[in-house]
Amino acid sequence: QVQLVESGGGLVQAGGSLRLSCAASGRTLSSYAIGWFRQAPGKEREFVAVISWRMGTTGYADSVKGRLTISRDNAKNTVYLQMNSLKPEDTAVYYCAAQQLGTTRYDFWGQGTQVTVSS
Repeated sequence: QVQLVESGGGLVQAGGSLRLSCAASGRTLSSYAIGWFRQAPGKEREFVAVISWRMGTTGYADSVKGRLTISRDNAKNTVYLQMNSLKPEDTAVYYCAAQQLGTTRYDFWGQGTQVTVSS
């Protein structure tokens, strides 16, 4: 089991910044990748970014490249999503999830944190 708890969401004006946190606990995290996803009202959940815990390798959705940055702090067992130049279309509930390396599934999910960007 991997437990994930997101925090850091809130209301921000367009052009502003937020940093989301995903605190992880449980199994040995070095065998997992942690991803961020988001779901806007009336839309399907979409992939945002991912980072492998051991190597720190990252990947991003094209829509967020250059504005959002994923990172990790091994000592704190926490993954961050730094969001800059926010747009109203970034408004969504943001979730972090854990994927065991070598699989394609994200088996463990956090409860989500709301991000609202006003125009």
